[in-house]
Amino acid sequence: MFDTILNHRSIRKYKPDPIPGQILDYILEAGTRASTTGNMQLYSIIVTRDPDIKGELSPCHFNQPMVKEAPVVLTFCADFNRFNKWCRLRGAEPGYGNFLSFMTAAIDALLVAQNVCIAAEDAGLGICYLGTTTYTAGKIIEVLELPGDVVPVTTVTVGYPDEWPGLTDRLPVEAVVHHEKYKDYSDSEINLTYQKKELITSYQEFVKENNKPSLAHVYTDVRYKKEDNLLFSKSLLEVLEKQGFMNHQ
Repeated sequence: MFDTILNHRSIRKYKPDPIPGQILDYILEAGTRASTTGNMQLYSIIVTRDPDIKGELSPCHFNQPMVKEAPVVLTFCADFNRFNKWCRLRGAEPGYGNFLSFMTAAIDALLVAQNVCIAAEDAGLGICYLGTTTYTAGKIIEVLELPGDVVPVTTVTVGYPDEWPGLTDRLPVEAVVHHEKYKDYSDSEINLTYQKKELITSYQEFVKENNKPSLAHVYTDVRYKKEDNLLFSKSLLEVLEKQGFMNHQ
């Protein structure tokens, strides 16, 4: 399992081979063994194999080819719908129409997603997280017909790899681990932390292609721009309001 975790890589090209039902069931069950708040399991997993529905989902993920090509697309949702219905059927009135409850359910869903991904990789499958889910949550809700109290938080493509890219760089462990209390970073520590990343040839080419003075500028001015962050933040808050997670009373 350590080898599986340490050799993780995002797979964006898949063979057309279907995932056997027994293996798919295995990785989904592994997901349900993830830690969960109060053992409430505040999540749902939408398994999409139908080519037509994958075609509808594709624009929600900026038409990345792997959405149509992967044999399975998994959408992980924060879900209070099921739990709220159970409470009301038993005469208990739930008070979960608020942002804290969305965060609780979103964390549950992400823990499940990571369990599923580790189990999938351990079974010889490849996976790729799609960060586009929260950008277009409203459209995904329409495609997957999600009811109120349910919001998609991440999507994962799964299938047998048709590529084997190199491992993606990571910051050194000491850069992200703090012992006992948070120790803030000096300028020299920041420079040292990001030095190796900035010297990677592919990143240097990325900087040059985008005509930017540094890799940091590529992130702030090209990849994750302020105006995009504000736009998608607004749309996500509107989705949370519509789905019942922003009750201020």
